[in-house]
Amino acid sequence: MTKLGIHSFVWTGGSTAEALEGAMEKSHRLGYGLIEFPRLDPKKFDVAWLAKRLENYGLKVVVTMGLPPDADVSSEDAASVKRGEAILDDAVAITRDLGGSKLGGIIFSAHNKYRSLPTQKGWDNSVATLAKVADRAKSSGVSLNLELVNRFETNLLNTTAQGLAYIEQSGSDNIFLHLDTFHMNIEEADPAAAIRLAGDKLGYFHIGESNRGYLGSGVIDFTAAFDALHAIGYDDWMTFESFSSEVVDEDLSVTCAIWRNTWTDNVEVARLAKAFIEAKQGEAERKAIANRTP
Repeated sequence: MTKLGIHSFVWTGGSTAEALEGAMEKSHRLGYGLIEFPRLDPKKFDVAWLAKRLENYGLKVVVTMGLPPDADVSSEDAASVKRGEAILDDAVAITRDLGGSKLGGIIFSAHNKYRSLPTQKGWDNSVATLAKVADRAKSSGVSLNLELVNRFETNLLNTTAQGLAYIEQSGSDNIFLHLDTFHMNIEEADPAAAIRLAGDKLGYFHIGESNRGYLGSGVIDFTAAFDALHAIGYDDWMTFESFSSEVVDEDLSVTCAIWRNTWTDNVEVARLAKAFIEAKQGEAERKAIANRTP
């Protein structure tokens, strides 16, 4: 069975009850089994209400986020690191209360364009902080998943190899990798090899096109990616992520440079994405069966 999710920013840039309800209804109607929400401000919605609506729609949930510059756990400033740790603990609690089991995204640094290389002290601060948060999160049934993004969105972790080194240094068994085809297409020499390298440390997977739009309309080799996912036995959630200026979240639009309409019909892009992903998964499975040794 395909464990297929969709990012809420395909549907809405808002977090009002009405906006969240619409996002859940459309996700459910199109046959997605999970919805990904960015870090939600509990002051703007009722956590218990959202958890109940997710249950009513039969939707699983993943929460993702990026840390703000003044709460950068990869900073050398102790106050910033402390603020980041508190934000992460809060995000873990919200994920738990919504019934989720994964917190992902840029949780190891600020989500912005840096103007300098990371320092060893900054790296060590980030690793130590996430090790502590992961230990507490484990008791809540929530794992931490490091989204390896491109160089314009963090200076700390851009590749699978870096992410694995980070996890090893942390000593945690509750920190995993969150890979994304859009970012791997920029940073990895061989994205399919990077997926194989991740192996059982792959905890969450984003599927997005090189132009952030319709799957199959860019240059990403999805056939190789799905072959690699099948080869490592990945059977967890994979989530379609696509951004267009048709749906605006001010912070994300600036940070991720969403300056044009890659689509105008979000129902169409979501429907076609689901069909595309299921077809690619089917191809990978059929090839694997055909290539079995008699």
